[in-house]
Formats: sequence, C-alpha cells, structure tokens
Amino acid sequence: MTTRLIINADDFGLTRGINRAILELHQAGALTSATLMANGPAFDDAIAIARAHPTLGVGCHVVLTDGVPLSPPQSIPTLLGPDGKSFRPTLSSFLSAVLRGKINEDEIAREALAQIQRIQQAGIPLTHLDTHKHTHIFPSVARPLLSIAEKTGIGAIRSPFEEPWSLALGHSSLMRGLQIRLIQPLRKRFKALPQIREGRILTTDGTIGISATGHLDAAALRDLLTTMPEGVWELVCHPGYNDSDLDAITTRLRATREIEYAALLSAFDSLHPSRPELIHYGEITSERAE
Repeated sequence: MTTRLIINADDFGLTRGINRAILELHQAGALTSATLMANGPAFDDAIAIARAHPTLGVGCHVVLTDGVPLSPPQSIPTLLGPDGKSFRPTLSSFLSAVLRGKINEDEIAREALAQIQRIQQAGIPLTHLDTHKHTHIFPSVARPLLSIAEKTGIGAIRSPFEEPWSLALGHSSLMRGLQIRLIQPLRKRFKALPQIREGRILTTDGTIGISATGHLDAAALRDLLTTMPEGVWELVCHPGYNDSDLDAITTRLRATREIEYAALLSAFDSLHPSRPELIHYGEITSERAE
C-alpha cells in the first residue's frame, strides 16, 4: 500500500491573510486542500482564489460555534448563544449543550445546508466536509452532516479523531492531549454511522495534526511525516499571516499561523523523493484502507 497525504488548511475565508497563505502554499506544492468558512469575513476573496486555482481541493468548514449563522435565527434557536443571533461563543458551551441534548439535529442540518449551498452556488465543487473546532466528534452532530453531505453530493468527511501514533509524539499541551484522549471512545461510534460504515461517504484512514494545533512547528511536522505509516491520511493545519485583519478576529491561533506556514514550506521543499503522494479529498477512492 502506498502512503497518500491530504494537507488541509482550515479557516479558508476567515481573513485575507489566511487566504493568501493558503494560496502561496498551494502554489508551492505544500498544501493540497482547504476548508472554506461560508460565513467568513473574507469569503468572497477565498471564492476568487478557489475559482482561479481548481487544483486546490475545497471543502466546507461547517461552523456551529463562534460565528454568525447563515440561516434566519428563528429557524435555528437551539444553535444560538445568549444574544439569540450568533452561535455559542465557545466550544465548551456548545459541547455542554450537545451533551445535555439541547441541540436539535434538524437545525444542524438546516444551517449546514445553508453553508454548503452558499459555496456551491458560487460555483465551487466541494470535495468534503469538516467542522470548525471538530464539533462532529459527537454522533448527534455527525449524523445530520452526513445526511446533508449525501443530499448535496459531497463524497467525503474528515475523521475528527487524532491517530494514537501521532498523539504519542507529544506535540501538544498536556491539557489538549488529555482532551483528545478522552474523546477517543467516540471514534467507534463515528465509524459505525451508516454512511461511513457502508462507504457511502468516504474518509481517510485517520487524521494527524489535531493535537499539534498551536504547536505545529518544523520539528513537529518533521516528526509526523517521518513517523507516518502507509495509508491515506489528512494533516490538519492552520497557516496564515498574523496581520491587522487577524487582530479583529477572535482566535487563539495568531503567531502560530506564520510558524505553520514556514514549517509547511520548509518540509515539502526539502522532503526526500519518497515523500507521500499528495492528494485532496476529491481523489480518495473506496480502495483506501479501512
């Protein structure tokens, strides 16, 4: 079996500086895929880049927390925070509502459809779905997303679980590593969802880089790439420019975006000829390893 790698940048459409970093990395052969925020402030700029560079695989980065919905607020009340207009501002508040059964799956489907259709109506074919802050770790979020993926012709979704071999490399904070270990039991439930189990919606053999978010420097990236076994993997990354537009955004990832940008350029410029085959989600086949 050969090794194939999807290098996917999240937050496409969040700022023009993030968009520019994604474009430059793709042009340099160091990034194959990006997931676009349909409600991002730099959406139009991202669409222009995607149209001009069809070799960049584009997915929908479905946002259900920390942002403004596209659906009318009265149609998705269980997804909204205290102001009744925006999503819950933190991941912890969203996860608390999920665990207490306070979020309606039909509303997730409604908002996901609105975000997907905004991108598709702009003329961009979507290769896959993932979620902002990996909220589809829970079956009650993944179920409606998979249903909408089938209805809109999207053939793949990110597996939101870190691989044990990459987590063991230790490129994460103690707290983040603990959080990722605690959610691992949900992985079996994700794989048991019918669209995944029956291969109607494809995914990779696993995802790497989730635990290293905020710590993905050149050394961490080198460890991931040299340890990666055979299979089809996704590397999650968050490159960008730490500029004035980013100053206006609520995000914990600032200076680290430029560190990731430099690490990706360096790694894939110097990687030896036996490097993995770089693909995007649209190039996954059902022959992938289970």
